[in-house]
Amino acid sequence: MRPCDPERMKYKTFFPWFKDEGEIVASFGQAQLVKFLDGEYTVRGGSNGDRIAAKEWISLFWHDVVVQES
Repeated sequence: MRPCDPERMKYKTFFPWFKDEGEIVASFGQAQLVKFLDGEYTVRGGSNGDRIAAKEWISLFWHDVVVQES
């Protein structure tokens, strides 16, 4: 194992008790776009129409983000 092994450098290794709740980046009705420390994005909550509006906005204005389903 190298001294700068990326697997060992993850925050979960240093802080096993830490739970990443995410940061709310934007809201679309009741749906929320959430960013996590590892760079993943997800859309939480809301109706089906709210989630569709969020994905349409992301595809138009922030098209380099890949959104995970929650």
